[in-house]
Amino acid sequence: MNDRYIRVDGLGFRYQDGTEALSGVDLTIGSNEFVALIGQNGSGKTTLSKCLNGLLKPSAGQVIVDGLDSRSTSIVQMVKRVGYVFQNPDHQLFNGNCWDEIAYGPRNIELPEAEVKERVEEAASVVGLPTSSFSEHPFFLSKGMRQRVAIAAILALRPQVIIVDEPTTGQDTRQSIEIMEFLVMLHRQHDHTVIIVTHDMDIVARYADRVIAMAGGRVLGDAPPAELFSDRAVLEATFIEPPQATRLALRLEDCGISSGVLSATDLLAQISR
Repeated sequence: MNDRYIRVDGLGFRYQDGTEALSGVDLTIGSNEFVALIGQNGSGKTTLSKCLNGLLKPSAGQVIVDGLDSRSTSIVQMVKRVGYVFQNPDHQLFNGNCWDEIAYGPRNIELPEAEVKERVEEAASVVGLPTSSFSEHPFFLSKGMRQRVAIAAILALRPQVIIVDEPTTGQDTRQSIEIMEFLVMLHRQHDHTVIIVTHDMDIVARYADRVIAMAGGRVLGDAPPAELFSDRAVLEATFIEPPQATRLALRLEDCGISSGVLSATDLLAQISR
């Protein structure tokens, strides 16, 4: 598999009302990465994520996914490579039961019914959806389980890349950890590239291997969490507040504390040296 599975060159995007959401974006995302897209509202992160799977077509530049140019590739071919899970799963679920919801994508690309069945059962197993829920209406499930059904519907298309917009919004701490551990499992055990779009810097610090920070439709930072959260210039330009432990470490740099701190455990280890 290509180590540069997604390549973005000079990407620009302008909405029909004239709003320029992206300008001059260059980046590559490889196979089996766990990436966080961060930035304030209006920074361009959601627009970028939708360009990565073909929901939006570039106004300038290009997005190449698995060798395919998104501008000339059908949305069907794009979503087979890059799946997108919306912030609110209720905006994505529209079938009368979980089975039909998960089967919708494979049926839409006209797979034989035997393969549809195989993919539904495979995806449901991966997300931990019991067969007893197949006949249930998705809206009768908890939000966490509805999100899993939405992810299963994407997995049934067997994409290499899964983008999840704000995976922990509206979830309590236990549910947030559960969904993030689930995404880590997809990444580590099933070799998916996972991209999360999030405002939660604690989630970023704990789970992401790489952080792409945006402001004004441009990428201003692209680094591992510890490195990016210790870059004062990027933090100031993107108006991002790193985790509390990192903020405290930045204030204690003159006392010999490294700024590359992501958690209270990291900070205590530095202090006790």
